[in-house]
Formats: sequence, C-alpha cells, structure tokens
Amino acid sequence: MTRIHISRIRYIIACAILVLLIITQTGCSKSIEPLSNENYYLDTTCSLFIYDMDGELDEDNAQKVFDDAWELCRELDKTLSKTVDVSDVSRINSANGQWVEVSEYTLDVVKAGIKYSEMSGGDFDITIGTVTDLWDYHSDNPEVPSQATIDEALSHVGYKQIQIQGNQIKLSDPKAKLDLGGIAKGYVADKLAELMQKEGVTSGIVNLGGNIVTIGCKPEADGFKIGIEKPYSGRTEELGYVISADQTIVTSGVYERQFEKDGKIYHHILSPKTGYPVETDLDAVSLVADIGHSMDIDALSTICLIKGSEVGPRFIQGLGLQAVFCKSDGEQIMTKGFNLLDK
Repeated sequence: MTRIHISRIRYIIACAILVLLIITQTGCSKSIEPLSNENYYLDTTCSLFIYDMDGELDEDNAQKVFDDAWELCRELDKTLSKTVDVSDVSRINSANGQWVEVSEYTLDVVKAGIKYSEMSGGDFDITIGTVTDLWDYHSDNPEVPSQATIDEALSHVGYKQIQIQGNQIKLSDPKAKLDLGGIAKGYVADKLAELMQKEGVTSGIVNLGGNIVTIGCKPEADGFKIGIEKPYSGRTEELGYVISADQTIVTSGVYERQFEKDGKIYHHILSPKTGYPVETDLDAVSLVADIGHSMDIDALSTICLIKGSEVGPRFIQGLGLQAVFCKSDGEQIMTKGFNLLDK
C-alpha cells in the first residue's frame, strides 16, 4: 500500500467519521442504528454498515461478516495494487514483456479497463502507470516532473499493448506499466457487497470513500439517504442527497488529491495523452447505477471528469446512466432521472 503521512491519516479518519455521521443520521424519521466496522485499505478509510441480515443480527454474526469482508479487501488490495511488490499488477509491470499468470480478479479488472480505455477514446488508459509514477501527491514537498521525463513516460502508454491469453497477461512494451487506480476501488466495492449479501446481509452499506454501495434499503424506509459531497468542503458539506436502494454511487473529484506549486494547482486526475493533470471545467462528477456496477461507474466518473461539462453529460446519457456534474463555477448539471434532493 502506498506510504501515507501521519497527518494525512488523521485527516482521512476525521473525514471518515463525518461521512459515517452523514450516512447514519440521514435516514428516515425512525432512527435505526447499524452495526459498523472500519479499516484502512486502498489508500482510504473503508467502512461497512449492517442494518439487517437473515436470521439474528447480533455482534457475533456481524463481526464474522466484517472479518470475512476485510480479509477479501486485503486480498484484493494486495492483488491489484501497483505499489505491492508481490501483486499481480507489480509482477506484470516488472515482467519485461513476458507472460504473467494472474488471478481471476486481475483478469476481471484489466478486461474492464481495456473496455473503458477503448470507450473513452484513450482519455482513460490503464497503462498510465509510467506517468502516475512521476507524480507523488503524498509527498511533503511534491514536485512537477520535467517535460522530458513526462515525454519518456508517455511513450510507454497505450492500452492496445495489453495482451491476454487465458489467465495470463503481458505488456508488449517491456517498459509499460499498468495502474488500475481509476477502476479497482469500484471492483472492490462490488466484491465486498457481493460477499455481504452471500453471508446474509439484507440491509447495509459499503463505503470506500468516494465509492458507496447500498444493499437493500434501510429498514422501514424506501432506501438510504446518501449525501453528495460539495466539492472542496472537506467532506463536511453536501449538495443534497439521493435515496438509494440496491445501488452504487461513485463520486470522482479533482479536489481529492492535489498540491500547489508556483501558484498553480496540480490535481491527481492525469491525462494519458499529455502526462499532466487534465484540463477540465468540472470539480466533481457523481454517478448512480444498479448494485454490482461500482467498477463501471468508477471508471466512467473519471472519464466524465476528463471529458468536461459539454461532452460528459451526453456521454453518460447515451449509456442510460444518471449523474450530477459539478462545474468549477458552482453550476450543477443533472442528467435525466437524477434526483438530487434538498439537504
């Protein structure tokens, strides 16, 4: 897992507590307290909530679900992270263009990554690893890479070089590198929700920072009230909320990780075409889809940020999905069917 500074951990934990309060306090009029558990994976604080399950909901039954979910999360993190030496992604990146046998998890995510790389016209590209390696957003003194190093990194970006044969993957360019950071968290959210359902959870929430999955609905309610974060609010303010049942909500924002250098802000959504943070008129995009599709809208939310407010809404509506686009000037654009309710 990527090295995190203590000050950042404290900030993230504080934000997680606020998010937990938003989720548990914005249900319907009758207060129903869930059993919950927290852990730190995927470079974020992850939270699980169980409101109801088959049989008796007690601490022992819930704890077994939590333990199994965190074990799976740990396995997926170690499999899909490019910063873990023994992960599938690291082994592919260091294989010098040779075939590498990988898990079903990795195959699933890489195949989806290729699909969305193609769909975006290369605006989203999971072989951006050589570029992301140049930008350290966790450093106390982050630097802007030189043009020469960016140009060299870009010469190894191109999703069409990914080859798959059975359960093996290789990159035709020995210097290319995969980075599944724009899609893997959604996949993990899908898998955790799937496990919780298999273990009897009928009402609950998976919250992996900007990726949320609602299982069923809140007891005696039509769904869960899920707040949509106001950009640059530090997760303390909402634009409004949506009612969600058996759905996934993913928010991507340029404000999530950034630094300032010589008076200019550099955010973490990098372009695989320029090697720099993408030029966009959007601060954030929130998408809603049916449960089981968090991976899909994880990638799509990033693609929409890159495409901007003119192309993004048409792109999403063409896929039959619902979204709210938050422009840098404060304007909000909602696609048909997206119902953002007042705070």
